[in-house]
Amino acid sequence: QVQLVESGGGLVQAGGSLRLSCAASGRILSINTMGWYRQAPGKQRELVAAITRGGSTTYTDSVKCRFTISRDNAKNTVYLQMNSLKPEDTGVYYCNLDRITYYTGSTYATNNDYWGPGTQVTVSS
Repeated sequence: QVQLVESGGGLVQAGGSLRLSCAASGRILSINTMGWYRQAPGKQRELVAAITRGGSTTYTDSVKCRFTISRDNAKNTVYLQMNSLKPEDTGVYYCNLDRITYYTGSTYATNNDYWGPGTQVTVSS
């Protein structure tokens, strides 16, 4: 009943920029925290950045001052502006929704951990 569509990934040279978007569609009542995770080859998935419904943000240390997370609550969309990209930023980036409440057609349901399909980001040196 809820679909996540991620976009904006691709191949970029070191020092370049990309902007990721993740739009949630469906009969959504509310979304608590929206975030971006990434998984590099051979590594565990890690939190990159997250933003609460009220706009409070958190970032992993390696992306501070380079990445900016934002959201549009009216559009149920979260963005990740990535500047000064480095080869170590390469990986699959996943959108994550924490506590999304939506209407199933007959009742309301809450999913505490909703993931997008992922989008590849490759930074060449």
